[in-house]
Amino acid sequence: MIAHAERTYPEECCGLLMGYVDRQSAPERRTLVEVFPVVNAWSLTVANELATVIPEALAGLKRAKTERYWIDPRDLLQAQRYARDRQFRVIGVYHSHPDHVAIPSECDRRLAWPHYSYLIVSVHQGKSQETHSWYLDDRQQFQSETLLIQD
Repeated sequence: MIAHAERTYPEECCGLLMGYVDRQSAPERRTLVEVFPVVNAWSLTVANELATVIPEALAGLKRAKTERYWIDPRDLLQAQRYARDRQFRVIGVYHSHPDHVAIPSECDRRLAWPHYSYLIVSVHQGKSQETHSWYLDDRQQFQSETLLIQD
């Protein structure tokens, strides 16, 4: 994720998180096994389609991929098949914030799905600075999620 974020700077990168979910724990515990990088598919067409439900989507279009990302549904389907074939599942999304903190934007919140983790890598001047994970609570607000890194 970090290498992907640094390589695509100053544009946002994006990809999918694959692993397992333990629904018995509260909150759910997600175990990341593998990342699945995809191409940021943000475009004028995507922005125009989203503008009907998220007006601020067009506001960021001037800087395009430096402020927005989009995962092509075909990439999501490919990732789901890949995960299924390995007996795990898509558990979240990662993306970068070029020259911004690793805090979700309003657009990030409006496009987020429940039961997913959202990892954000903050990249300043081409170098990763911090990574934070988030999840949507029952009120559709992002809450910080603890990352535990194990060998």
